Amino acid sequence: MTASATTSADQQFLDDLDKKLWNAADRLRSNLDAAVYKHAVLGLIFLKYVSDAFDLRREELEASFRDPKSDYFLDRADYPTDAAYATAIHDELEDRDYFTEKNVFWVPPLARWKTIRENAALAPDTEIEIRNGKIEKYTFRSAARLIDDALEAVEKENPRLKGVIEKNRYMQLQLEPDKLVGLISEVVSSIPFRHASLNAKDILGHVYEYFLGQFALAEGKKGGQYYTPKSIVSVIVAMLEPYAGKVYDPAMGSGGFFVQSEAFIEAHGGRLGAISVYGQESNPTTWRLAAMNMAIRGIDFNFGKQPADTFLADQHPDLRADYVMANPPFNISEWWDGRLEGDPRWVYGTPPKSNANFAWVQHMLYHLAPHGSMALLLANGSMSSNTKGEGDIRRALVEADLVECMLALPGQLFTNTQIPACVWFLTKSKKGRDGSPSRPGSRDRTGEVLFIDARQLGYMKDRVLRDFTPADLEKISGTFRAWKRGKDYADVKGFCKSASLAEIAAHGHVLTPGRYVGAEDVADDGEPFEAKMQKLVTELDGQFAESSRLEAQIRANLKGLGYGG
Repeated sequence: MTASATTSADQQFLDDLDKKLWNAADRLRSNLDAAVYKHAVLGLIFLKYVSDAFDLRREELEASFRDPKSDYFLDRADYPTDAAYATAIHDELEDRDYFTEKNVFWVPPLARWKTIRENAALAPDTEIEIRNGKIEKYTFRSAARLIDDALEAVEKENPRLKGVIEKNRYMQLQLEPDKLVGLISEVVSSIPFRHASLNAKDILGHVYEYFLGQFALAEGKKGGQYYTPKSIVSVIVAMLEPYAGKVYDPAMGSGGFFVQSEAFIEAHGGRLGAISVYGQESNPTTWRLAAMNMAIRGIDFNFGKQPADTFLADQHPDLRADYVMANPPFNISEWWDGRLEGDPRWVYGTPPKSNANFAWVQHMLYHLAPHGSMALLLANGSMSSNTKGEGDIRRALVEADLVECMLALPGQLFTNTQIPACVWFLTKSKKGRDGSPSRPGSRDRTGEVLFIDARQLGYMKDRVLRDFTPADLEKISGTFRAWKRGKDYADVKGFCKSASLAEIAAHGHVLTPGRYVGAEDVADDGEPFEAKMQKLVTELDGQFAESSRLEAQIRANLKGLGYGG
């Protein structure tokens, strides 16, 4: 969600819309697996968005054609009749250049949502005519075939979407015809794109993100690898502050880091389009989901030529990014290949073949620009493990002064795993920098590492998931910014500590924040320990005595009823 969606009324509108749409979609799911069903829903949301954006641009253009103050004005006096004038305007509205100049996808008549909504429930083999300047005839076979043909038509007309849309997806899903028609008419058609303060991109982007999260939750441990909770994405982006430059995610999933980076820029008055995004993803379906997510947001992207394994088929070998962020899969063991032996990315040691954690760290460092910063989520074991050389790699990273901050996260933030997690923040240079529009200033942090223990922050948003409040996010990111800039920072017991490399070495290069921040101070009530302890013992003795009295009374009552000895 972008910065414009900030009022409580806006948020309530979006929350109500979320529940309404999800309940309707879930009701129509029948017994279809969530991992399959998500593609039916998200593909339709994508198609509705590009069509809605196209319709909005048409309305803007038509108003401009009739406005004497507009450069696009068509003077009625130049046409012999009202009908000729209307035809001229209609013909202009079918000129794709008016749309592509504003980065709006050209949507051919077959793929326009009005066509889909009005014809999805037709009987098979019905011939329909689509009138938009010229008459197009189309033989309707099924709602699934219509959607597949519409998506293919959109891809054909927009080179940026080449390879993004999976062919014949809806025919393959074999969703019951009435369920698909219900999705079209009851769920997706009811997503509004007109609101007093939210625009179409705000609303549809929010719905898309919400559905991604709900499907990750529905899939449980089998899915969700493509979805990083927004709370975690937000805190990472707020700490890295990607105002401008190249942003790279080598395990991009649905592209949440890119979306939040754009939202961060907008919220802080920056220029949209100031970042260029690069990503990689091995799962073909997830790769397409990410591309659709970017298209919905209007974000230009480079996700490589195809879905591919990040380690074996790097799609951006020459990239040196200003910001690298990722949530790679935790502790994956089936990743090694003999071709990776002696790889130039393993500057700080060859990662163990049984765990890719430090392969991700070093891959990201390899793609980091000389003054770049990076953040990645890893399992907590990465901070202390000495298995198969991991401790040696961690020590080398610390000694090279690459580690900038370690953030310990609370549990229950993820939909698909309960593995405790942390965030590593690394940088190629801790030297002080003057501020600029593209990067805030910083002090010289050479030889220092900030530790933040956020395990006690957050609230339970439901029975299973924890989330951060805005105050939590600001407490974490604000502490990092204050430390980095040398302004209003102080160590806080139990929460944050700025440690030297010597202190870290004394701890055997273990990077667990709890080792450094210590325990939170308990308020001193002024009562001496011995007196307090004696009072507690006296209270405990009294409770034991009361317990014995109650037990004797119960036994006596049972005996009076003829039970017990």
